[in-house]
Amino acid sequence: MEIPLLPEITTVFALAVGVALLCRRARIAPVVGLLITGVCAGPYGFGLIHSVEAVHMMAEIGVILLLFSIGLELSLRDLIKLKKPVFLGGGFQVAATFAVFGAIVALRGGPPEKSVIFGFLAALSSTAVVLKALQDRGQMETPHGRIILSILIFQDLAAVPMMLMVPMLSGHTDVQAASLLALAGKSAGVLLAVVFLAKTVVPFIFTLVVRARSRELFLLAALGLCFSISLLTAELGLSLSLGAFLAGLCLSESEYREQVVDAVLPFKDVFTSLFFISIGMLLDPAWLAAHTGLVCFAAGALLACKAALAGLTAPLLKYPLRTAVMVGLSLCQSGEFSFVLAASGRKLGLLDEHMHQLFLSAGVLTMALTPFLTAVAPRVADLAAKWFPQWSAVPDDEAASGVLALNDHLVILGFGACGRQLAKAAAFAGIDHVVMEMNPDTVRNERDKGVPIVYGDASRHYAQEMVRMDKARALAVVVSDPAAARKSVKLARDINPALNIIARTRFLSEIEPLRALGADNVVADEFETSIEIFSTALGKYLVPPEDIERFTRDIRREGYEMLRPHDAAAPPGWDLAEGVSGLDLTALTVAANAPVAGRSLSGLALRPMHGVSVAAVKRGENVFSNPDGAFILQQGDKAYVFGDRRALREARELFEIGRDA
Repeated sequence: MEIPLLPEITTVFALAVGVALLCRRARIAPVVGLLITGVCAGPYGFGLIHSVEAVHMMAEIGVILLLFSIGLELSLRDLIKLKKPVFLGGGFQVAATFAVFGAIVALRGGPPEKSVIFGFLAALSSTAVVLKALQDRGQMETPHGRIILSILIFQDLAAVPMMLMVPMLSGHTDVQAASLLALAGKSAGVLLAVVFLAKTVVPFIFTLVVRARSRELFLLAALGLCFSISLLTAELGLSLSLGAFLAGLCLSESEYREQVVDAVLPFKDVFTSLFFISIGMLLDPAWLAAHTGLVCFAAGALLACKAALAGLTAPLLKYPLRTAVMVGLSLCQSGEFSFVLAASGRKLGLLDEHMHQLFLSAGVLTMALTPFLTAVAPRVADLAAKWFPQWSAVPDDEAASGVLALNDHLVILGFGACGRQLAKAAAFAGIDHVVMEMNPDTVRNERDKGVPIVYGDASRHYAQEMVRMDKARALAVVVSDPAAARKSVKLARDINPALNIIARTRFLSEIEPLRALGADNVVADEFETSIEIFSTALGKYLVPPEDIERFTRDIRREGYEMLRPHDAAAPPGWDLAEGVSGLDLTALTVAANAPVAGRSLSGLALRPMHGVSVAAVKRGENVFSNPDGAFILQQGDKAYVFGDRRALREARELFEIGRDA
């Protein structure tokens, strides 16, 4: 029996593999390769795909799973904290972009309805492309990553009334303002329902699922929650992707979040790839070739205007120029929802074929350029901050006044989870310290709690002067932005050559650059996790604690060289005490009618005859350490027996029911 969609999917995947390999050799971003695959396979290319609509439907699943995974990375508390950048930053970006592009069309003589729809098309950015780029570069937790995510959330919310207004613009519906108010009420109701589910129903259901110990059931429950809430929001007139995001939020604060991410990730990657391929299918290469100059001009204008307008949200939220540049370059492309709006406008006669293809071509080009723009954004941001120092953040004189008396102090750059714990430890130890953070809301809230914190961009010279870096003894760099961390380390080393610099990084590739720029110690999250795991494992093999401590100390001193993916010799003097590493300690319960029940340890002769020793015995609530030979084992005792594994396996039979019992 033939499966209708199978030939198309097979063709798409086979072509995608070939194009992706070629793009990898040419060092082109994978997203570009997927777009090229869509162009080649689509109806305007080689016409390899006949069921284009079916591919588009499957691609929508990719967007749903992407938004679901993004929701998992946040939490309801995080979303509440983001209310200012979501509504102030996102509202400004959407309104300003809509107004500017709508005005451009109006000034060129376009009718009001065309001005409105072009404003809608320009206001939205690509959630799928931007968030994937941020995830790949590990920038979701950076200041600009949070602002970008906030704006994208608002755009997703704004896309819903835009979709409702498109038919109104064409005169094909009688939707009234009351409908929009009803939609707003539904949105509020959905948010309240999600909060209720996250606090009550979801934890209860997943506890039952986890107790079943079935990976398949766990995956079905996770995907079932995602698709159920997506369908609910769609039925209420909201978007599927918004429902998926809210479903992720439901699970974001549960202890099962990491398991859900691990289970859903493969499906997300496959279907997200289909989404990018489906976007490429919309493009007509012949039309693009005939209007290349016009398309490049339109794409350039779209990128420049949107970058400037999106970048203005950062200073509005009191972030420095560097963050503004990063935000602008990340949000200057067209969005996937813009293509949906464009298709609807084309169907309703708001856009003719020429304008539709112009927008598609320019939009796909901007999406293809996004990975390159996000890659060069840190360097462009550094250059902008250097060329326009007067637009950098102004020092907080009120907070800085308390820093002037500091000397021989600790400077902490960044106030995330790591910076927060470090500041608490310094306060407990009575160490003079000051924190520098780029989130103005965090600075204001923590200062009210008495934390010595100032607002500033540590990659700027004035900011490091403000925290008296030249007088500090130590610097801890725990920011999430790798580029900002590198620049901060280099600048601090230039200001204070005697400074002891400790830097944290999430990326293995950042260890050597940070050390080359002047960091005395670089703590890698992944390696530290490995050290903690193998230290615990070695302890289970009864390796002496002092040997484990010496080994971990040597690893850190040598900059994790022993954990790198190449052969490395162990530190001198490290032998793991080979005679001990084969020993183990286990707990054996004395069963009824067992050979050892009712007998003394000396009478059992466990050590000379069986090669094991009883280190302790637990009887009820009492524990007997190092019992002597006169100690008599009783039914129900839990004996902690020490020896090698073979001897322990043989001794186990002595504690079990006798064979003739």
